[in-house]
Amino acid sequence: MRTATVTPEGDQMRWVEFEGQEAARVYVHGLGASAPAYFAASAVHPLLAGRRSLLVDLLGHGLSDRPTGFDYTLESHADALAALLTAAGVSGAELVAHSMGGSVAVVLADRHPHLVSRLLLVDANLDPVPPRPGHGGGSGIAAYTEEEFLAGGWAEVADRVGPHWWSTMRLAGREGLYRSAVHLARNTSPTVREVLSGLSVPRTFLLPASGTPLPGAEALAAAGVSVVAVPDCGHNIMLDNPEGFARAAAAALAPEA
Repeated sequence: MRTATVTPEGDQMRWVEFEGQEAARVYVHGLGASAPAYFAASAVHPLLAGRRSLLVDLLGHGLSDRPTGFDYTLESHADALAALLTAAGVSGAELVAHSMGGSVAVVLADRHPHLVSRLLLVDANLDPVPPRPGHGGGSGIAAYTEEEFLAGGWAEVADRVGPHWWSTMRLAGREGLYRSAVHLARNTSPTVREVLSGLSVPRTFLLPASGTPLPGAEALAAAGVSVVAVPDCGHNIMLDNPEGFARAAAAALAPEA
C-alpha cells in the first residue's frame, strides 16, 4: 500500500500499486466502494496486466483518510486525485473509473489535462439526479439532511443496499459518504456529460447491455465518445462479468483504439 498527502490539512489518500510498463493505468471506484476490492482482478487479468496500475481509494473511502472538514465535491475529489498522481510521478495516465469515479475522472481530465491520456468510464454518472427518499445508493443518501444521515439514516441505507455493497460502504467515513452522494447527485456546472463531450482524449463509456439505454448516446458518439454495451452484467460490470469487462476494456485501451 502506498500513501500521498493530498490536502493542505495533511489528509492522505492510499492506493495499491502493481508494477509494469508506463503509461500508468489508474483505477477509480464508485460511491461507497474501494478500488482494490472492485478492480484488483481486472488489473491482473491477462488482457490488462503488464501495465503500472494504481488502484486508488478516494478520500473518505476504503483505505484513505476520512476527513470531516473536506467538502467532497466532484471537483475536490478530482483535485485530491491530481495531488496523488503528481506525488506518485504519474502523468498521461489511462483512467479506468466506475460510477462516481467516472464523474471524478472526467472532472480530473478537464481540470488537470496533463494527467490523463485516455478515459474508460464504467457506467459512470453523467447527469444530475434528484434525491429519491427510500431508494438505495447515492440518490437515496442525498434525500437525507447530513444531520439525519449521521443520526441514523446511514443504518437505513445499509439495510437497503444489501451486504455486498455495504461490505465496502461501511468502510467509508459517514460525512464523506453523505457529501459525496449529495455532490454526485448535484453534478457539476457545466455537467459531467457536457465536460465529457468537450474533451479531446480518447473516451469510451461501458454500460450493461441489458440495462436502460444510455440517454444521449448518439450525441456522445457524435462528440467522439465510444459507447460499448457489455453483456451479462449490471452496474458493477467488472464484478458481474469479469471476462466481458476485460475484453471490452482491453479493446478500448488498445493503442490503436
